[in-house]
Amino acid sequence: MRIGIIGAGNIGGNLTRSLTALGHDVFVANSRGPHTLKELAEETGATPVPAEEAALDAEIVVVTVPMKAVPALAPGILDGAAEGVAVIDTGNYYPKQRDGRIAAIEDEGLTESRWTERRIGHPVIKAFNGTFAQDILERALPAGAPDRMALPVAGDDEAAKRKVMALIDEIGFDTVDAGGLDDSWRQQPGTPVYGLRAGVAEVTKALAAAAPGRTPEFRAEQGAE
Repeated sequence: MRIGIIGAGNIGGNLTRSLTALGHDVFVANSRGPHTLKELAEETGATPVPAEEAALDAEIVVVTVPMKAVPALAPGILDGAAEGVAVIDTGNYYPKQRDGRIAAIEDEGLTESRWTERRIGHPVIKAFNGTFAQDILERALPAGAPDRMALPVAGDDEAAKRKVMALIDEIGFDTVDAGGLDDSWRQQPGTPVYGLRAGVAEVTKALAAAAPGRTPEFRAEQGAE
């Protein structure tokens, strides 16, 4: 499968490692240019490309950049993707720690991935946002393994969601359908499932236990812009 990865940080880098090892054709990009990805390319066999080219003909695209960087992505960055492309959003909103205040999230109550979806102009599937990057490589297990971790997956496009869940299973993790994108607040930072290393039953229970509203740690300071 041809997969584009926009963002080569901890999550993007380890997904590149995992997916190339599985035999996928991975095209990876970051904000600094393909020349800065030479070591990752040599290690994995992935093809480094400009961000504007990462999605070309891709069946799955992973957007894994800081939320503050999403508006800087090129308009139409997904226009050249394959028909029916599934777009994975791994992002989290960290207003105090990194991203600054995003009014549509703070004031309008948009979920983080709904905001990202609107900014990039394409439906997204929220996954990997609460996953420790190293777990992608170190905790992957075959289907049926008793200690296999499960990851929550949210999105409105059922076909795209199934495609993403199948890919996550191939990588080495079970999945739990966390509902539509407007339900994805249940897996945002500060919720019981965020960072949880557990199986299907525990992840399902954690999603159900989530309370609406952002915790103080993940809200912008009052009056901050």
